[in-house]
Amino acid sequence: MNNDKEQRAIDTVRILSADAVQKAESGHPGTAMALAPMGHVLWTQAMDYNPNNPKWANRDRFILSAGHACILQYNFLYLTGYDIGMDDLKDFRQLHSKTAGHPEKHLLDGVEVTTGPLGQGFANGIGMAIAQQYMAARFNKPDFDLFDHKIYAICSDGDLMEGVSAEAASLAGHLKLGNIIYLYDDNHISIEGDTDITFTDDTVKRFESYDWHVQELDDGNDVEALSEAVKEAKEETGRPSLIKVRTHIAYGSPNKQDTGEAHGSPLGEEEVKLVKKNFGFDPEAKFVVEDEVLELYRNAGKKGEKKEQEWKELFKKYKEKYPELANEYEQMANGKLPKGWEAKLPVFEPGDKVATRKASGKTLNAIAGDLPNLLGGSADLAPSTATELEDYGSFSASAREGRNFHFGVREHAMGAILNGMALSNYLIPYGATFLIFSDYMRPPIRLAAIMKIRPIIVFTHDSIGLGEDGTTHQPVEQLIGLRAVPDIIVIRPADANETSQAWRVALQHSGGPVAIVLTRQGLPIIDQEKYTPAKALEKGAYIISEAESEPELILIGTGSEVQLVLAAQEQLKEQKIQARVVSMPSWEIFENQSEAYKEEVFPKNLRKRLAVEAASPMGWCKYVTDEGDVIGVDTFGESAPGEEIMQAYGFTVEHVVERAKALVS
Repeated sequence: MNNDKEQRAIDTVRILSADAVQKAESGHPGTAMALAPMGHVLWTQAMDYNPNNPKWANRDRFILSAGHACILQYNFLYLTGYDIGMDDLKDFRQLHSKTAGHPEKHLLDGVEVTTGPLGQGFANGIGMAIAQQYMAARFNKPDFDLFDHKIYAICSDGDLMEGVSAEAASLAGHLKLGNIIYLYDDNHISIEGDTDITFTDDTVKRFESYDWHVQELDDGNDVEALSEAVKEAKEETGRPSLIKVRTHIAYGSPNKQDTGEAHGSPLGEEEVKLVKKNFGFDPEAKFVVEDEVLELYRNAGKKGEKKEQEWKELFKKYKEKYPELANEYEQMANGKLPKGWEAKLPVFEPGDKVATRKASGKTLNAIAGDLPNLLGGSADLAPSTATELEDYGSFSASAREGRNFHFGVREHAMGAILNGMALSNYLIPYGATFLIFSDYMRPPIRLAAIMKIRPIIVFTHDSIGLGEDGTTHQPVEQLIGLRAVPDIIVIRPADANETSQAWRVALQHSGGPVAIVLTRQGLPIIDQEKYTPAKALEKGAYIISEAESEPELILIGTGSEVQLVLAAQEQLKEQKIQARVVSMPSWEIFENQSEAYKEEVFPKNLRKRLAVEAASPMGWCKYVTDEGDVIGVDTFGESAPGEEIMQAYGFTVEHVVERAKALVS
């Protein structure tokens, strides 16, 4: 390639970045300008991708973990031929634009993952790498490397400061994920100034201690050195790779280079003109891409068409030789569940008490054989969360076909890694921890909801009923915190059978994460002949037991409290008070029902309602109305046996009856 032409292309990316941020009057120009050579090497030499089919199965994945530099990614997507035009670059950060202020997966083809909160993209890539390794172990055969793609990312100083990147990097090194190639933009600048004020880690030693393959480059403008470093990283198949690249933020800006000002603000009209003059461009022209530059990048984009066609031909031969595996893959790729899997869901008979966490474990193991893409684990809590798949091994550095994951005590990374696995579009990943630790996972849960991807998260030890572990481990505000997240489904099942049905609903759901919230303590199994069968959980809320005559009030329960309201209904009946009982495992699913169904469950003229839930009462006013009441928990818990603390906090049949009678008196 002509070096002058190559340099002209790189400088064009820099100027497009400065122009777009300046027109938007907001954004982060400096990092994008510094990273132009790095992006050039990735999109013209290193990565396999096809702009005409951004979902090609064996494409390399690119993650801009430093999501604030998104104009860099948008520029390369435009230049290489994705469905994005110059007008989209001009609309950067504007209302309803494809080119949002941070990369958003649902807005633009070629954006693999929504990033921005630093460290998340770094950890998402670990999940993507796990997905590739699992798919390769399951489907690749001699002479048929269907899945051998790499995971590339650009990360920043800020990414490496965030704790989630440390959690994820540690696990990636332990698992020897050699399909990871991360480029670290070492520009020494953060919003507050030089990183020396807060970040003086020896990142090389740090990542070497994680068992990563690490290279250092002193000049981020040396395209040849960047290219050689990436080639070396590709050959390192036994360890993840980090390439530390010394760059200069706002490279080419006479007055803003290497300053914090260039991080999160436009350079200014006059400074942009000076940048253009510095690189030999017309200072007055804006959003200019010369024909030679566009041709260079469009030709780079076209290389992927041939790669994909070769892959399709390989898969055609694979399908002839391994038809069953090919059909299994196609079913996964189409997002379909195998026929008849629901028949494996267990049905529990009344008898001994069963903790819903244990019922969940039995359900997982009953259906796992029919769902080879269902895999997951816990944050070092598998025995407590009952999430081990008993007939399958563990995913490890030496066993990529394992379906049990040991995330370690890394809840934050677990959430982000699950997102990366879900983004494969083949796998149904689940992860588990105690409900109290959902707080450690909140950023990836929120991002999963924004992306409308479906990791399944199992939260056990769901209330003060967990007992002796005490205040620090007893969730109070976590349920309402999860419910406050748009596009998440939260399910708190009442017994073992509702738990089985919760898994059915979670596996059939698309369009966001699902949280299944489970008890530590044993719960009675509700008689499905006497009461409405648990399949009705699919409605989110349902009349589990109707009054014998016109109801005077509605008792509403979730999870472990449904047993209380059913028993209270019987006592109220003896006192000539007619109560309807509603099991309400999921607010979100209920809100998706028809208005007619909602009216059937909660008639507008029946406003005396009592909700019972061992959690914060916030949010229940919508369902109990101004004439109703809530028995909840608005203080922290205590350390005591579970039954004792539940009684002390008013979760008894007698207290429910007392509060119900007060409503109708």
